[in-house]
Amino acid sequence: MSNSVTSATYIRHLSYGLRRKLSDFLDPQDRWKDVIVSIRKPSGDLRYSQHHVRRFEGLLAQGRSPTVELLNDWGTTNCTVGELVDILKSHKLLAAACVLIPGIISLILPSTSAVRTSLLFPNVPIKADNSSKSTNVNYSALSTRILEEREAPSPPGSSVQRPQIVLEDKEPVHTGGFSSFLYNELMKITGNFDDRPTSDGGSRLGEGGFGTVYRGLLNDTPVAVKKLNSMDDISLDELQVQFNQEIQTLKVLKHENLVDMVGFSCDGQHPCLVYAFMANGSLLDRLACKDDTPPLCWRQRCLIAEGTARGLEYLHCNHHIHRDVKSANILLDDQFVAKISDFGLTRASAKQTSTTMMTERIVGTRAYMAPEALRGEITPKSDVFSFGVVLLEILSGLPPADENREPQFLMEAHYDIDDEDEDLTLEDFVDKKMSDWELCQVESVYSLACNCLHERKIRRPVIKQVLSELKGVVKSISLDSQ
Repeated sequence: MSNSVTSATYIRHLSYGLRRKLSDFLDPQDRWKDVIVSIRKPSGDLRYSQHHVRRFEGLLAQGRSPTVELLNDWGTTNCTVGELVDILKSHKLLAAACVLIPGIISLILPSTSAVRTSLLFPNVPIKADNSSKSTNVNYSALSTRILEEREAPSPPGSSVQRPQIVLEDKEPVHTGGFSSFLYNELMKITGNFDDRPTSDGGSRLGEGGFGTVYRGLLNDTPVAVKKLNSMDDISLDELQVQFNQEIQTLKVLKHENLVDMVGFSCDGQHPCLVYAFMANGSLLDRLACKDDTPPLCWRQRCLIAEGTARGLEYLHCNHHIHRDVKSANILLDDQFVAKISDFGLTRASAKQTSTTMMTERIVGTRAYMAPEALRGEITPKSDVFSFGVVLLEILSGLPPADENREPQFLMEAHYDIDDEDEDLTLEDFVDKKMSDWELCQVESVYSLACNCLHERKIRRPVIKQVLSELKGVVKSISLDSQ
């Protein structure tokens, strides 16, 4: 759709999907206000007054996007995409401009990754390395640049982890931001993105959202490097949006149950994201005992469920909806602490976590998707539904989908368990590789999973209730052990 858009295209002719993509960049931090105060009438006077601004602000309480409504209103005139792009460029909102005219970035951005980064993310100033004595830029000396993020207050109870970036031949630098790496630098630390599995001496850890994940060593510290790849159903423009979304989300949101980002690269053949290495891989792989790892015990599984729920509660309290909650996106560190990953599909809701938004493009993983998500609705209750599937995985050790199984989708297994005419019981459903479980605790988690999987989203619990239930189960396990 976006390939047919030119500078002469009337804004009223933009698809709803493109308007929603723009809202992903302009709704957070109220960047739409930069646009509205720059729109002028043919006479040169401002088109919108402060009264209009307040009216658009009021749409947030109704769960509507001020960006979309602004475009709808402005589009009643003969305004064009070119005019909008000029406004976006004037406020350095280049990622948003790229949604409309993807080629605009290569036309207006300098070739160096440092300057390109500063323009794509204008709120994140770059601290340059002045160690080069030459008048020409020494890119090897500037191979790592620290991006200082705006200091934002952390919600009460959150645990903010500050990564330590060690620069070559320099003292350790502590920062709340990310590092911008050269693509060649990431090639070097991953053995030229060695596609052999790590078990065979290569660097490949597995497939992540929109790309392949490799293990690398950064100053003797293991990291995970996700190299984003274009796919048949994902355009390069869409990939850039996912890349930007992941960075912007993890720049703002920090919590002990969210994956830790170290930095990124956008100067090479593929955009890359660099994360702290998760020694125990994904929950999906550990439940399947991949690479002959021992099965997770009942206590570990419940702690992982509780940690994941904590991460989701933090997201929802900060008005973000993950949209792709699944066991493959729940990573485990060396202490088996759960870390939610892959934020490329995350959407920021307006101001209220109960808000429902709509999208034309259906995204997510089918085996985890709530009925309303398949209709294009975006709501926190869809994350709760997906987490219900994860709870069934934790109980059973079974994958979320299996073509050779009846039912194929794990989310439907509770119909058989709850049907007295069926032979399947809850005890039969529990993972046979796990021996330390108590039936009353299993029943509590199973009942919670079923509540999360309710067809009607209004009947599902909010994530805060889910977390409270899991805390109770973990406390019961602790009392039993004592």
